[in-house]
Amino acid sequence: MHAYRTHNCAELRAADVGKTVRLSGWIHRRRDHGGVLFIDLRDHYGITQIVADEDNPVQGLLDSLRVESVITVTAEVVARSGEAVNPKLPTGEIELVAREVEVQSSAAELPMPVAGDAEYPEETRLRYRYLDLRRDRLHANILLRSAVIASIRRRMIDQGFTEFQTPILTASSPEGARDYLVPSRVHPGKFYALPQAPQMFKQLIMVAGFDRYFQIAPCFRDEDARADRSPGEFYQLDFEMSFVTQDDVFAAIEPVLAGVFEEFADGREVTQGAFPRIPYKEAMLKYGSDKPDLRNPLLVHDVGGHFTGSGFGLFAKIVDGGGFVRAVPAPGTADKSRKFFDDMNDWARGEGYAGLGYATRKGGEWGGPIAKNHGTEGMDKLADEMGLGPDDGIFFAAGKEAEAAKLAGAARTRVAEQLDLIEQGAFRFCWIVDFPMYEYDEQAKKIDFSHNPFSMPQGGLDALESKDPLDILAWQYDIVCNGVELSSGAIRNHRPDIMYKAFEIAGYSKAEVDENFSGMINAFKFGAPPHGGSAPGIDRIVMLLADEPNIREVILFPMNQKAEDLMMNAPAEVPQKHLRELYLKLVDPS
Repeated sequence: MHAYRTHNCAELRAADVGKTVRLSGWIHRRRDHGGVLFIDLRDHYGITQIVADEDNPVQGLLDSLRVESVITVTAEVVARSGEAVNPKLPTGEIELVAREVEVQSSAAELPMPVAGDAEYPEETRLRYRYLDLRRDRLHANILLRSAVIASIRRRMIDQGFTEFQTPILTASSPEGARDYLVPSRVHPGKFYALPQAPQMFKQLIMVAGFDRYFQIAPCFRDEDARADRSPGEFYQLDFEMSFVTQDDVFAAIEPVLAGVFEEFADGREVTQGAFPRIPYKEAMLKYGSDKPDLRNPLLVHDVGGHFTGSGFGLFAKIVDGGGFVRAVPAPGTADKSRKFFDDMNDWARGEGYAGLGYATRKGGEWGGPIAKNHGTEGMDKLADEMGLGPDDGIFFAAGKEAEAAKLAGAARTRVAEQLDLIEQGAFRFCWIVDFPMYEYDEQAKKIDFSHNPFSMPQGGLDALESKDPLDILAWQYDIVCNGVELSSGAIRNHRPDIMYKAFEIAGYSKAEVDENFSGMINAFKFGAPPHGGSAPGIDRIVMLLADEPNIREVILFPMNQKAEDLMMNAPAEVPQKHLRELYLKLVDPS
């Protein structure tokens, strides 16, 4: 018999009754029922019940152990009586009568229990992450993550992609987020950077003549935490393709993502067929966001034209001054009290906006100050254009275009949540396409890139030379699912002449481009194929599939919001000896 186990803790069934077996695992729970001790023994695979009555010589030892102690039990498999069968456990028809018990490791008093679903402070959970990972939900999330990655890898290979690994120690990039820097011992005063993404390397793989690349890539960015972003590091499905158009990229990755989500949807619906494509400008108008949640049926409307010269002076003044008025429908709110509408206004103010105007409607009769000033006829025209019914209210966001769009988008989400309009049990994908190549930076008072500077402008060099930069669109695209951006991607700018011109418009000289992006621009001078790709985030994919609101719930050992690893005490000070080896001296930031 094996020293530790003949079976795992999810394996035994009624057919095994009468066998002598050996199991090893953690004491999950213990219950004393009138002299009969029941132990739930847990391992990676599941739980098996162990029983020892007061005549059993091992009962005293089992009774002395704390939960989470690790034991090896040699026992006889017996059938449970009918009323004792537990249909919730795969092993619920049997139990083990303990014969021998060996203690492999005794557990000290726990800082947090493993059994049960009680919530505990994040600091405790992260400091004792190895205990947290023993809990059912988190354990299942990490197993899901592994299965999702394995599925993605199979599907990418089936699509003709080849997996390569790109360097972890590389050069700092002047674009993007803040780098994590690594000092060089053999090159005093110089630093490597951990890659924010394998962007340049994967493009160079295409220049090198490989055709379809992918990897499950670690990425490192020194940026603040968010619910859908882990500080420090994250993983993405990084891929690139040669001799492709935007349509080719979409056709390659859609079946991978849809297939993975269908595999792990557990009864939830997944977008069928080609993902909808929504131009950026349309997304900002209809959804108030470039990350629209298509489970939400509400659409935002541009209604500024209705208030030009109207009786509602505030909106008329905003529109006459070049501003915008966006309207969000509130269907079926005739039975809502004024408090519902006032609470929405208070919420908007709490988010930092001046407020959220509204008009109520019941049986076709309008209410509220906006309706009173704008008049019944004007409100009826506006409502008809929006396709509203006689019991549908309206919320209004007004101001500069970006501000009005952002508030309207947030209000669209909140209204749908408050009215339970968001479709449940579904994953709704879309592409956001046709991003503007440039934007005007109000602070710097200059034209700058709005998205990815290495994207190919639609229209190529001719567009850069003949169009207003703010009218130029780029071959850039985002994948969005349920309001979560999974990735950004693009057809790349593979021609040096177009790249120099694109950067010139953003204020970069040819010399600056050569200095900052020498690796890529030099490679392109020796023949580069048209290429493009994207990089959906692994962590976010698993977060959606696990239905978790926070990305830390699907990562083995995440940092806290301050980018600290409480378990390993990182970051930490290092001895002066190590600093001297690296020619470093600490400077007081003040």
